[in-house]
Amino acid sequence: MEKSKIFQIVKDLEFDTQKGIFSKANIEIYLFRPSILSKRFQENYDVNKNFQIWLKEGEREFRPNHLRVLIDLNLRVRSRPELKKELLVAFDNIFYGKDPEEELKKLVNEEFEHYLNDLIIIGVLAQLFIIEQEYNYLKHSNFDPPVLFLQGWIREFIDNPKEIDNLCMSVCKGQ
Repeated sequence: MEKSKIFQIVKDLEFDTQKGIFSKANIEIYLFRPSILSKRFQENYDVNKNFQIWLKEGEREFRPNHLRVLIDLNLRVRSRPELKKELLVAFDNIFYGKDPEEELKKLVNEEFEHYLNDLIIIGVLAQLFIIEQEYNYLKHSNFDPPVLFLQGWIREFIDNPKEIDNLCMSVCKGQ
């Protein structure tokens, strides 16, 4: 689904409800809008813009984070470096609002030795994290728009030859 349609779903999501966004085989991605903020968000955070991204794999349900997307993409490029350009273009297009399924359909039949999730799942998660940053990020940023920070890391994990542990440490330290 294109970013504008998902963005509208996020804005329209009622408190304490969930909405399925994507499913494939035994995996589902859904959104949930809690009516009560967790303690870490209670200062200077708009409860009306708060939503959570959930991933259900079989019986496991959890809130994935940005590192899932970054690590998955890095693992893919390590196993198939010749697909680096195609991945960069596809994830840039997702950043600019295109449908992840459409952008990644030419890569779905490619074999990757290492990955965390199906490539479309990773594309949808990337799109949702971009929307989350665009909609919720209220702090000062050196980037304009602030979501460029996340997109920069997506590109970095696809394109950088550094070891994955060093890349993860850089993200966690905000470098």
